[in-house]
Amino acid sequence: MAAPAVQAPRISSKTESYVDNKRKEDIRRQNIAAGCSVADAVRTSLGPKGMDKMIQSANGDVIITNDGATILLKMEVLQPAAKMLVELSKSQDVVAGDGTTTVVVIAGSLLKHCLSLLNHGIHPTVISDALHKMSVKAVDILTSMAVPVELSDRDSLVKSASTSLNSKVVSQYSTLLAPLAVDAVLSVVDPVKPDLVDLRDIKIVKKHGGTVDDTEMVKGLVFDKKVSHSGGGPTRMENAKIAVIQFQISPPKTDIEQSIVVSDYTQMDRILKEERNYILGMIKKIKATGCNVLLIQKSILRDAVTDLSLHYLAKAKILVIKDVERDDIEFLTKTLNCLPIANIEHFRAEKLGQAELVEEASVGEAKIVKITGIKDMGRTATVLVRGSNQLVLDEAERSLHDALCVIRCLVNKRFLIAGGGAPEIELSRQLGAWAKVLHGMESFCVRSFAESLEVVPYTLAENAGLNPISIVTELRNRHAQGEINAGINVRKGQITNILEENVVQPLLVSTSAISLATECVRMILKIDDIVTVR
Repeated sequence: MAAPAVQAPRISSKTESYVDNKRKEDIRRQNIAAGCSVADAVRTSLGPKGMDKMIQSANGDVIITNDGATILLKMEVLQPAAKMLVELSKSQDVVAGDGTTTVVVIAGSLLKHCLSLLNHGIHPTVISDALHKMSVKAVDILTSMAVPVELSDRDSLVKSASTSLNSKVVSQYSTLLAPLAVDAVLSVVDPVKPDLVDLRDIKIVKKHGGTVDDTEMVKGLVFDKKVSHSGGGPTRMENAKIAVIQFQISPPKTDIEQSIVVSDYTQMDRILKEERNYILGMIKKIKATGCNVLLIQKSILRDAVTDLSLHYLAKAKILVIKDVERDDIEFLTKTLNCLPIANIEHFRAEKLGQAELVEEASVGEAKIVKITGIKDMGRTATVLVRGSNQLVLDEAERSLHDALCVIRCLVNKRFLIAGGGAPEIELSRQLGAWAKVLHGMESFCVRSFAESLEVVPYTLAENAGLNPISIVTELRNRHAQGEINAGINVRKGQITNILEENVVQPLLVSTSAISLATECVRMILKIDDIVTVR
């Protein structure tokens, strides 16, 4: 039944008033259209055979990526409802880290089906309530399909990480990056809090040169800078005692801007002599504790080290790495199991970290500093990513981050589920059956939403160059016969048992995609007017 275009005028006792609902419908349609167009923009990049997007910013920077969250983040979206889909992909990135394209595609498909329901004259609130019921039921169905996994089962973890990497630009390196991601996450899991993984404990250092094949995980620390050579100091140190300092080894300055007038040479000599003595005094205190490697924090107020202090440090056979970022200090101290030293008076031997070797190594054209064999090392990991150009490096980092997030999801919620469009088709089938049990409008809405979930297998097939209609029909048929894990194998271009093909993903990725997408669509449905405030 189509909705009447114009509502009949209401007659009130005092005056005749006319209520126009046309604008509200128009705003809702406008919002839905904007949401669908954003979903269509990223739809082609779904799945292992999905296309990549090249994004050019106003200042000429170019990014090549397949990651839904990155694409939407860089897009200049102005329409408020379309911005909600960008936020949706961001929240999926935070919750699960993977499935950022899937969540937007599902939301876009739900919006399209909501539009057809609205055209049938169903009230938005009824549609919204049905959506909520459907999402709760869908999460239950997905949970019942999931296979439990143990963290000791390394193969399953590697399989799920490589599934995440297969849809990326660097998919040919998934055999290298997947085990690397698994090892990195497992090395930072704290036995005291086994369900929590803080990805800030895994540092990714990007270095230009070589190929992605040269990427490695370093048991220790890597600095993307070289040792200070200006004083002719050492570049390699065995049995290192490392201090992380937050003070400056340079002559003090006055707190306020002022100039000191020197009238003769003797005074000048005295100033220089005092400066030398001041620096020497500091270096003697440092040397007395047995420290032989200094990590110096970047300083804003004055130079952290001067040529003179570097000269004296070199004489004292102390290796110096300067300009350490303030944000890295926490990671460094956690890894080295030492304390940051804020003042020379607090410089004591017990605040130092110990390592077997600190050395400068050549990587391509540039140099890096490696610290290995750290004593009582904290639960952190460092990954050195290599690539032939900046675009590949950035994309390798994003892909690695997604793989790390997938393993983090599995640590959080230890269940695996099939990929390749299998869970979506199964959801669609079971929700379709459930719709027959419901009554009235709810049944009609749920049936429509069950159809909308078929967009994922449809898009996977479309992007792989297969015939989407025959593939999805065949999939439905196989699932109706009880093959719960039948999915699209895009490599062979046919339908196979996807669990045997090792295409698996964490349960959290699928459940959060459904819950977040329905939540976002419900919010867009409830909006009936946009008010601009000056």
